[in-house]
Amino acid sequence: MPVRVMIIAGESSGELYGAMLARRLREMWPDLLLLGIGGEKMEASGVELLSGINSAFGGVGALSSVKHLIASYKKLKDVFKTIRVDVVVLIDFPDFNLKVAKAAKKSGIKVLYYVSPQVWAWRMGRIKKVARRSDVIAAILPFEPEIYAKENVYCEFVGHPIVEELNTHVIDKNALMREFSLDAERPVIGMLPGSRQGELGRHLPVLIDTIKILKLQHPEFQYLMPIAPNLTIGEFGQMFAELAALDVKLIDGRAVEALSICDLGVVKSGTAAFQAALIGVPIVVIYKMGALDYNIIRRIIEVKYINLVNLIYDAPVVKELIQEMAVPEAIAGELLKLYEDIDLRSETLEKFKRLREIFDQKNPTNRVAELIAQLIA
Repeated sequence: MPVRVMIIAGESSGELYGAMLARRLREMWPDLLLLGIGGEKMEASGVELLSGINSAFGGVGALSSVKHLIASYKKLKDVFKTIRVDVVVLIDFPDFNLKVAKAAKKSGIKVLYYVSPQVWAWRMGRIKKVARRSDVIAAILPFEPEIYAKENVYCEFVGHPIVEELNTHVIDKNALMREFSLDAERPVIGMLPGSRQGELGRHLPVLIDTIKILKLQHPEFQYLMPIAPNLTIGEFGQMFAELAALDVKLIDGRAVEALSICDLGVVKSGTAAFQAALIGVPIVVIYKMGALDYNIIRRIIEVKYINLVNLIYDAPVVKELIQEMAVPEAIAGELLKLYEDIDLRSETLEKFKRLREIFDQKNPTNRVAELIAQLIA
């Protein structure tokens, strides 16, 4: 009887990790039956999608509507009752996946949580719920196993799949400099405003004014800005015209390639900021949100930092400028500190290097596949 594994991802990064895992599982079990919720990448990797959520990826977040969410959950519960599933792999997306985990456990199905909820950041009370509804937690951050140490669940630091994804990129810096019409003799500053519509609207004006300040002090700087391909940029026409007038090179996606040729960067907090550190680009992290959202988050957040590098080191390795602190004068000032203070830049790069070494020792996709095999056995 073939092995049957279900993979559930609710956003673009999780779907990428799910696709990588699906390919590895197919290598282990050629007759494997793979089911799941995800998008085009997972489908292309051999996952039979029970619910297609392609339209949800990118700007509007996971699962595009409550109606779709409920329908997907009901379909999964029906599958649990009618088809034997050996292991359910849940990737992030806790509000949905914790409900799925509960239903799976009721049906006697093993649950592996890959990229577990960020219980260390907020809603610490979820720790017991995650532990109770999981058989194994595959943690992607080195401090997470300690969080679950007192709970009756096996939690292992497997590494971060983003490092595996980075390792698939073959970078030719000279070719990229030519392609993006950049001068190899002048510094390149990466400006990454975020991959969601709202982030673009909040961060572009700040970055435009930051560039204006930097241009006055360092006219030799060049600017590169990757724009996520899923974004609708029509409403930002005036701002993109300003960027063009400032000679900012706009490119469609390709954030990893863009970062690989940058000397410094201003990056919205999130995946790209972590990628920059792993690649070895000194950065200033920014983040702005709506005033109401910020006031809510500020009351429930339980960590000192928002950037993964700082969380892992438990120290302010990367400068974070959040909300009212994320103003052009402050951003430009912090970036110039990194540029002009050689010791600060060297110290930052050394910590980035040590961070990369921690993750380079791991092979998360391989290890999660092994954990799945152990659960089946």
